[in-house]
Amino acid sequence: MSVKGKLITLEGIDGSGKSTITKRLTSNPDFSDFVFTREPTGSWIGEAVDRAIHSDTDNLAELLLFTADHAEHISKLILPSLENGKNVISDRYSGSRYAYQGMTLKDRFEDPMQWIQDIHSGWTRNPDLTILFDIDPAIAVQRCGDRGDKSKFEKISFLEGVRKNYLRLARENPGAFRIIDTNRSIDEIESEVVELISSLL
Repeated sequence: MSVKGKLITLEGIDGSGKSTITKRLTSNPDFSDFVFTREPTGSWIGEAVDRAIHSDTDNLAELLLFTADHAEHISKLILPSLENGKNVISDRYSGSRYAYQGMTLKDRFEDPMQWIQDIHSGWTRNPDLTILFDIDPAIAVQRCGDRGDKSKFEKISFLEGVRKNYLRLARENPGAFRIIDTNRSIDEIESEVVELISSLL
């Protein structure tokens, strides 16, 4: 069966405003027939991912759980929805894995982000559009408050690395990525996101 729908993914570091915009889109009547989803998913594998994130699970094991959740997500929701002509918006997708786990595994592999992308080669479904919510990590951490167990300095340093990974992905995939500045009002951000999605369709 040919794929008829479009896959749009929303990516960005913690505190970029991505999830807030996703919530707004779900209540926008123009997107009432879209399928909204996220990664990690709400499946039992996604729950295992969540447990791994909040424990001292080995970083490589955590990546493999994320990847398993992604495979299930594609098989059970993404591809069936697209094949049925539905447009899908996912709050986080493979880009998050490349960018975040590219940081957690930076001491294990020479080019961890490429290594992770290679694992996905041949079976993942690449997005038709990825909107990257870009923001200064210091501002993002301020927005997040005390979320997480890292010190403020550690959080900023980590997210700076994640942001660099995201920007590298955007440079390497200019046809699919659109970068938007999210250090501004939520209404302005929403307006640009809606315009980008509408232009794709």
